[in-house]
Amino acid sequence: MSKLKLSVAVGNYDRMRPLIDGDVQIDGVDPVFMLHDPEEIFFRAFRHADFDITELSMSSYTVKTANGDSPYIGVPVFPSRAFRHTSIYIRTDRGINTPADLRGKRIGVPEYQLTANVWVRLFLEEDYGVKPNEMTWVRGGYEEAGRVEKINLNLTDGVEVVNAPAGETISNMLANGDIDAVIGPRAPSCFTQGNPNVGYLFADPMAEAKAWYQRTGLFPIMHLLGIRKTLVEAHPWLPFSVFKAFEASKQKAMTHLTDTSATKVTLPFVEDQLRAARQLMGEDFWSYGFDANRETLARFLAQHHAEGLSSRLVKPEEMFHPASMESFKI
Repeated sequence: MSKLKLSVAVGNYDRMRPLIDGDVQIDGVDPVFMLHDPEEIFFRAFRHADFDITELSMSSYTVKTANGDSPYIGVPVFPSRAFRHTSIYIRTDRGINTPADLRGKRIGVPEYQLTANVWVRLFLEEDYGVKPNEMTWVRGGYEEAGRVEKINLNLTDGVEVVNAPAGETISNMLANGDIDAVIGPRAPSCFTQGNPNVGYLFADPMAEAKAWYQRTGLFPIMHLLGIRKTLVEAHPWLPFSVFKAFEASKQKAMTHLTDTSATKVTLPFVEDQLRAARQLMGEDFWSYGFDANRETLARFLAQHHAEGLSSRLVKPEEMFHPASMESFKI
């Protein structure tokens, strides 16, 4: 019996390399890997359903799931997770010293509904009482003008989202002082290039994120994995095979990372980073699977719906194919 030849679109992460390099196989599948940045993957997946197996934005997938029109069904593999206290960049000359000072300000975003931005708005509101309708949101591309939302929005009353002026980028607008802050998953170039008037909101965002995790136990999920629904209908064995392979790939990557006799990543002191992550978050700090992530998923879905981004409150169980949510034991 020949294997299914399927396209697999993911980022080029260390946790994917054992699959990409062929060290781990997906049972019954002959994969064709396409390694792209998230922006390209998500655009092509949600506009044209280009891929058979694909990394997906949590936020965009939630919108589509709530509406009942997603071409993909999820499996609880989470290629991207990140604490987002590093995702707020401010003008340092606007008197913004605390999150409360964002009230009344103009905040640039590449897209309002991006997963990272949902997580940021969650902790801004829960921890500091800063609500989305207390700011003006300016939407535009980081470095290229004309970026638009991938998904149509139906926002809650009082939330104002405006487009950046034609030809403008939010990085340039922050550098020039036309907006007061940027929130998003990437650093704008004006920050990375060392603009003297641009900095983090939090003086020590890593310390803020660690304290937040200790209070909440939340390690934000950014992306999940999806499989084309028509494929799953034809091959019901596929979701579990995909989950099993991606979990095995992550475990191999962790083994490589832990072997510091010859460091596998281009980063000094990786031993200290690993030790600190395990002390804070436990051995399986980058967990896949449904049960271990139910609460994190539920918190995200509640925030997403409260903001008017999803048309109804989606339950965590609805996000994934049932066959990928449980496993056998020996």
